[in-house]
Amino acid sequence: MKPLSRTQIITVAGLLFGALLLFLLLRPAPIPVDAGRVSRGPLQVLLEAEGVTRVVERYTVSSPVSGRLLRSRLEEGDPVQPGTVLASILPPELNSREYREATALAASAHAALGEAEARRRQVEINLAQARLRAVRYDNLYREGAVSRESWETARNEAGVLDRNRQAAASAVASASYQYDAANAKVDRRLAGRPVEVAAPAAGKVLRVFEKSERTVAAGTPLFDIGDPGSIEIVIDVLSSDAVAVRPGQKVMIEGWGGKGVLRASVSRIEPAAFTKVSALGIEEKRVNIVAHLEKPEPGLGDNFRVQATIVLQEASRVLRVPVSSLFRSRDGWGLFVIEGGRAAERRITTGMRGVYEAEVLGGLRDGESVVLHPANELRDGMRVSVRVR
Repeated sequence: MKPLSRTQIITVAGLLFGALLLFLLLRPAPIPVDAGRVSRGPLQVLLEAEGVTRVVERYTVSSPVSGRLLRSRLEEGDPVQPGTVLASILPPELNSREYREATALAASAHAALGEAEARRRQVEINLAQARLRAVRYDNLYREGAVSRESWETARNEAGVLDRNRQAAASAVASASYQYDAANAKVDRRLAGRPVEVAAPAAGKVLRVFEKSERTVAAGTPLFDIGDPGSIEIVIDVLSSDAVAVRPGQKVMIEGWGGKGVLRASVSRIEPAAFTKVSALGIEEKRVNIVAHLEKPEPGLGDNFRVQATIVLQEASRVLRVPVSSLFRSRDGWGLFVIEGGRAAERRITTGMRGVYEAEVLGGLRDGESVVLHPANELRDGMRVSVRVR
């Protein structure tokens, strides 16, 4: 074979250099990516939601009668004891028509009482005679002067009249109560006497619904009474999230206005959900989770807003990977591992999933680098360059 001339060697070298230059110029540039690291450490599965404080033992005191509510001197925060007079209500006086009607009803009740007493006296007289007759028939039956049938009839008659006497006594008592109730409406001695509303338990006045003197109907709420030192946290979460909550799970209370994090635990999950409209106008089914503080916090009161975090699961040392590196694949979860400046797609098995990190059960080793927030154009084997943060 004839050796190449110098001109030919230079031509071939130029072609090779040009091909190499074109390859370097036309090949895709490395895709810049953010990198994270697989590591071992603690992991928590958290559920974050807003909550409000609520007094555990709360009493809403309502008006027992209709009338004019007299102005109360109690204010929010005032302490009360059982039986403390909270308010006074003056029932309305009867007008002329109502007074005549009430007088007629009282007279009717008085007549019914007299009738019941007369019936009771008549039954008592008949009972005394029947008992005497029963005693005579006992003696005559033992002597054989009367038949057994006549003797049993006399005894049964006395027993029936004795039960009638008891019924007549009950009728007299009922008529007496009805007369007292009807007569109270027309008793001038009771006119103008206010009805006092007392506190059912010890605590503090949480809320005064009616601060001014005005006419109220029976059943109108007047006061909220409770112990502000006994506080529970009510956290409303989506019903799909509430399924994972269990009594006894730890709760961290933040954003309550004070320093530090308050510790609490889940005491109960309310069994019924309710509908709530979100800020986006979407109807959601939510469930109340009730938690109790480990230590009382004097700075918290009733209906205060807080930020609650429920610890659903936790482990002291697991293999973790950033959640932002994961993406869905046909076989489950996948990610890109950075190996030799290239992205290598890998399938992994996950366990617990926290807010920022997920547990890795298989497919990764401690210390490996993974791509965070993988772009849609990133494919297996592509060159990548790690951004410096």
